[in-house]
Amino acid sequence: MTRQKYIAYRIESLYGVEDAPFRRAMGNLLGPPLVAGNRLTELCNGDQIFPAMLAAIAGARETITFETYIYWSGEIGRRFAEALAERAHAGVRVHVILDWFGARIESTYIDQMERAGVQIVKYHPLRWFNLSRLNYRTHRKLLVIDGRIGFTGGVGIADEWTGDAQDPDHWRDMHYQLEGPAVAQLQAAFMDNWIKTSDQVLHGDAYFKPAEPAGDACCQVFKSSPNEGSSSVRLMYLFSLAAARRHVRIANSYFVPDEHAQQELVRARERGVAVDIILPGGTIDYEAVRRASRANWGPLLEAGVRIWEYQPTMYHCKVMIVDDCWVSVGSTNLDNRSFRLNDEANLNIHDREFAARQVEIFERDRELSREVSLAEWRRRPLREKALEHFLNLFRSQL
Repeated sequence: MTRQKYIAYRIESLYGVEDAPFRRAMGNLLGPPLVAGNRLTELCNGDQIFPAMLAAIAGARETITFETYIYWSGEIGRRFAEALAERAHAGVRVHVILDWFGARIESTYIDQMERAGVQIVKYHPLRWFNLSRLNYRTHRKLLVIDGRIGFTGGVGIADEWTGDAQDPDHWRDMHYQLEGPAVAQLQAAFMDNWIKTSDQVLHGDAYFKPAEPAGDACCQVFKSSPNEGSSSVRLMYLFSLAAARRHVRIANSYFVPDEHAQQELVRARERGVAVDIILPGGTIDYEAVRRASRANWGPLLEAGVRIWEYQPTMYHCKVMIVDDCWVSVGSTNLDNRSFRLNDEANLNIHDREFAARQVEIFERDRELSREVSLAEWRRRPLREKALEHFLNLFRSQL
C-alpha cells in the first residue's frame, strides 16, 4: 500500500458552521452531501444502547448489515450472536464485518451464526501477502436494519459497555439511532468495506430504500480510510474547528491530536472561542495513550483551552459540538490512528435541537469531571514528564 503524503493543512477561517458556505464545503469538497429529513435518537450507555439495537435486529424483515471493531466474548456478545442467528434462520439476509484484530470472539459464536446463514467476513486478517496492511483496521461501528434504521457511535460489543456507567467495570459511551435519507449513506459506509472484503455486491431496495423523510435534521455520514485518503476525516475536524465562532465542546476517549489539530484549537481560542474537552481520567484501558496525550497539553492550556478528566469510569465518547448547531459523532478519535490508519465513519448533524440535547449531555459529563489547570500540569513530577514525552515519541501509532 502506498504511503500517504502528510500535508500540514492550514484552513482559513472564512465562515461559521451556521453559514451556507460551510455546509456546501462539507458536502461538496469533502462529501457526501448533507441531506435533510432525518431523525436522531441519542442513546446513553449500554442500558439504552443495546436494547435499542437488539430490538431493531429482532424487527428486521429483509436485511441486516453490521460492522464493528470490537466484538468480544461475553454475555452481550452471546445475545448479539443469538439475535443475528435467529433473524438469519428466519430468512433475513445478515451480513457481518468483524475486524480481525479487534474481534476476540469465541468460535462457538461464529459457528452458531454461520450455521443459521449469517455471512461473516474478517477485515484484513493476518496473511503473509498482506502484512503491510496489518496496521490498517476498520474502527467503524455500523448497524443498518432493512435499509431504514441505522446505528453508529463509539460502542463495541463487549460487556464493558453494558450497564449505565455505574462503576469502573461499565464504561461511559454514546450511540445514535438514525432514520431518514442519511441511512443510505450509513449503508454505503458499510458497503465500502464489504466490497473490499467480499466478492458479493449487495444492492437493491432491500439495502437502499427510497428516501423518505423521518424528521427535520440535516445529516451526512462521513467515512475515511487509508485506501481513499484518510486525510478527509482530519480535514473534517480542521474545517469544523476553523469555522467555530463561539464554543467548541469535544468529548474524546483517545486524544492525541497532531500539531496541526492542536494549532487549530489554539487559533480558535485566539478568535475568542471557548473550548472545553472531556477526556478519560484515571480509569482508562490504554494508559499509554493518556500519558502521550498529557505530554502535549501545554500549548492548549496556555491558550485557555479547558481540559476535564472524567472520574467515575472509562470515558469512551467521541463527540464534537460546534456553536450549538454542528455535531459530529461516531468512531473517530482525535489521534493519528483515526486520522491516518483506521477506517472510520462519523455521522455529522446540522441541527440546533439535536445539538442542544448533546450540549446538555456534555455538561452533565463535565459535572462528573475534574478540570486540569495549567499550574497543575506544570507541577507534574519529572518522572511523569519523562514517561509522557517518551510515549509521545510513538504517537503516530496511538
